Amino acid sequence: EQLTQSPSVILQPGQRLTITCQVSYSLGYLTAWIRQPAGKGLEWIGVKNTGGSYYKDSLKSKFSIDLDTSSKTVTLNGQNMQPEDTAVPLNKNLSGPEQLCFSKKLTLVVVS
Repeated sequence: EQLTQSPSVILQPGQRLTITCQVSYSLGYLTAWIRQPAGKGLEWIGVKNTGGSYYKDSLKSKFSIDLDTSSKTVTLNGQNMQPEDTAVPLNKNLSGPEQLCFSKKLTLVVVS
């Protein structure tokens, strides 16, 4: 799958995060955002398609996912970012139950 990513982002504590990802697949498929903090395992942020969305309970007040079907753009928004939110966000297209169509590292978010 083709993907166009944002450049690297450096934020200060309390700032908002916006990461955009332009994809080639239909946004009717589920798109998942996952993050990997430095030295830690993968953590699901949320999934969304044109039919709805689901977020991890502990992160749903911090992150939201927006879809633009006309430009096939997926956007991850974060608010009040803190040093512990430093991570490598990952974007995955889920075209069926637990089927990963691609895994692509996007932007290293450094909050200092």
